[in-house]
Amino acid sequence: MQQRVERKLVAILAADVVGYSRLTGVDEEGTLARLRALRQELIDPAIAGHHGRIVKTTGDGMLVEFASAVDAARCAIEVQRAMVPRNAGQSPERRIEFRIGINVGDVVVDGSDLLGDGVNIAARLEAIAEPGGICLSEDAFRQVAGKVDAAFDEMGEQALKNIARPVRVYSADLAAGAATRSGSRPALALPDKPSIAVLAFTNMSGDPEQEYFADGVVEDIITGLSRIKWLFVIARNSSFTYKGATVTVKQVGRELGVRYVLEGSIRKAGNRVRITGQLVEAETGVHLWAERYDRAIDDIFALQDEITLSVVGAIEPRLRAAEIERVKRKRPENLDAYDLWLKAQPYIATAMPQDAAPAIPLLERALEFEPGYAAGHASLAWCYHLRFGRGGLREDDRVSALHHARAALTYGADDANSLAMAGFVIWMEERDTVTAQNLFERALALSASNNFALSCSSVTLAWMGHTGLAIERARQALRLSPYGVMTFLPNCGLANALISLGQYEAAAAAARAAIEANPRFSIPHLYVAAAMVGLGRLNEAKTAAHRAVELDPLLTIRSLGVTVGHEPAVYARFVEAWRAAGVPE
Repeated sequence: MQQRVERKLVAILAADVVGYSRLTGVDEEGTLARLRALRQELIDPAIAGHHGRIVKTTGDGMLVEFASAVDAARCAIEVQRAMVPRNAGQSPERRIEFRIGINVGDVVVDGSDLLGDGVNIAARLEAIAEPGGICLSEDAFRQVAGKVDAAFDEMGEQALKNIARPVRVYSADLAAGAATRSGSRPALALPDKPSIAVLAFTNMSGDPEQEYFADGVVEDIITGLSRIKWLFVIARNSSFTYKGATVTVKQVGRELGVRYVLEGSIRKAGNRVRITGQLVEAETGVHLWAERYDRAIDDIFALQDEITLSVVGAIEPRLRAAEIERVKRKRPENLDAYDLWLKAQPYIATAMPQDAAPAIPLLERALEFEPGYAAGHASLAWCYHLRFGRGGLREDDRVSALHHARAALTYGADDANSLAMAGFVIWMEERDTVTAQNLFERALALSASNNFALSCSSVTLAWMGHTGLAIERARQALRLSPYGVMTFLPNCGLANALISLGQYEAAAAAARAAIEANPRFSIPHLYVAAAMVGLGRLNEAKTAAHRAVELDPLLTIRSLGVTVGHEPAVYARFVEAWRAAGVPE
């Protein structure tokens, strides 16, 4: 039987050094040393920063794979512009200059190597580029036009060596960035909370009908993002004015007054569709998130819903992480309620009572600025809950947790995150299962992709004995946001439910994933201990239990029972296992 050939569609960047033989002839050791320094200081970091993979290198050349033509072009532009000042002090015969070619095409995968016309065209484009220049095939140009800070000149159809058909070629004019073109709109000030514009996705299919599908996906993403209360989202009628225009992300950010821009493309082939998206910080051009979705078009509306949920669910935690990093750079006297809430988030994310101490004063200051700040109340409720359940069972902490949870409900009726956090605290501290589950459902009705609501719901459902739905919610949360510290929550819900089902190996794997995401959190070590008891590996169970108590010295079976032991039949299984593992009574 004929072996199946593996193929994939990629952006290929080919680069070489102009006059390499001449340079090494003049000064071989010096040239090699300078090239090594350029690799370490400029080229390799640029490739990594734009998500590229070096396929192979030759003495003077390099072949690099990118998932996105935009990433390939931005990498090339960054390198070529950085070489200008580096060559400024060199005599012409000693300058190191690169030629770069970029193509988008179907390639054959041969181990770690890539072969075929897709690669060959990139190499031929590199050969016709000017020193310090970049040449793109028409396929690559269509994907990068308006998305990179460079203008382009059409070179017409070029007959490339050993390529059967002529290729229309475009060269980058690096001196004339698209952002400097005449007719630019005046800059707008940034709003007082994080802001995003979602641009119309580029239709790469050549099929006008796909335009409607692409626009529908973008409209749904805008609607989904608009439900995130802490996010300022530009309306469709403003962001779509750039449709078909040659603009840069930086320009969009400046003209619409937004900190972040989401852009993407859509390509249909047969009964399958490929959608790509990337989230960029407008001012710096830094990529915060990128993803590709390959799906069959069985039900166009179901596909649109799935893509929307996936994109919105993935973007929210990335934006929050970027905002936390941004606020670290602000001067203390310039902090407002939102900034103070952001500064508290890394402490809150550990879910440890010790970290509630630095978070609480930050959140209290935030509420002094804005007494009706729902997110501030919800986060304070969470902190006091942590201090109550694993910090000594002090009644004043429980009362404070419930006070702020109810305030979050009062001020945050349309804030999915605040509703979910309040529901979790109310379930833990007041044992009000009905109210808690209603709040989770309200949160998910507001934002079906709200990762925090899915995660908190999975934990409470597992403790209530609803293992099937707990597993479903946990896996949905992990599918939407598979990385980051907050993945400890759905993994804990998953571990809990799997232990109840007697699936101990899978439960231990989920618990260890929670530990990896949040190493300082004590509870997943208890899940490992329970799973190891179930597997008859008592020494490992005792080691895990000891680590949990080491992290959380006030942890006892009784204190855990106060917050999560609402269903005696469920909790009894864990109590038996934890006693065997040596958890203090």
